[in-house]
Amino acid sequence: MRIRQLAFAICGLFAITAARADIIFIADITHVAEVSPTNLAPLVTSTGAPRPLSFGTAIFDLNDAMTALTMDATIFNIDVTGTQTPDDTNDNLGNAHIHANATATITSAAAPVVWGFFGTPFNDTLPMDIVVTPFTTGVGGRFTSVWNAPEGNNTTLTAQLPNILGGHAYINFHTVQFGGGEIRGFLQAVPEPGTFALLAMGLASLLLGARKKAE
Repeated sequence: MRIRQLAFAICGLFAITAARADIIFIADITHVAEVSPTNLAPLVTSTGAPRPLSFGTAIFDLNDAMTALTMDATIFNIDVTGTQTPDDTNDNLGNAHIHANATATITSAAAPVVWGFFGTPFNDTLPMDIVVTPFTTGVGGRFTSVWNAPEGNNTTLTAQLPNILGGHAYINFHTVQFGGGEIRGFLQAVPEPGTFALLAMGLASLLLGARKKAE
């Protein structure tokens, strides 16, 4: 499912970005990407029963002037309102942030919060751009916002550009069960337009082949 979502997202973005100098990042947001043993415990409800694996995808667009990072993230099986699973609180979303530092990698422990867009700390203030759209059916929702240059948690977008461009930044969603983070995904830069087109076509071909095989 995540591969299909990323493929369609990349194909859709190609027509928009091929003629622009913006830098596009994608993030595959998963539970297994959390590295702390505490954060990798099994997902359970408040009564101890197993709950569905949470995951998500995100696309980021850093504008040509590098003054704004636009985010479009969708997460699944995390309760973004506190009412999507009324019989359970463990999956309730508490906070959501971008984390980064010069040493953050897929195997490293948590990096500091550099920009919070849900819960605490909240740094999306100049102006406040966050829009949360809960699923009308199912559990999860979509988050769109813009990290503008002056915003940040004791930092700024400008100061964090080396970490973002260097692959040392990740998006993290924190729940009641996993206060340190339930799902995270590193921002990975999408190749230049020429390579981008080949990647999009390759992913589309893989999906078409898989569909035909299933028929």
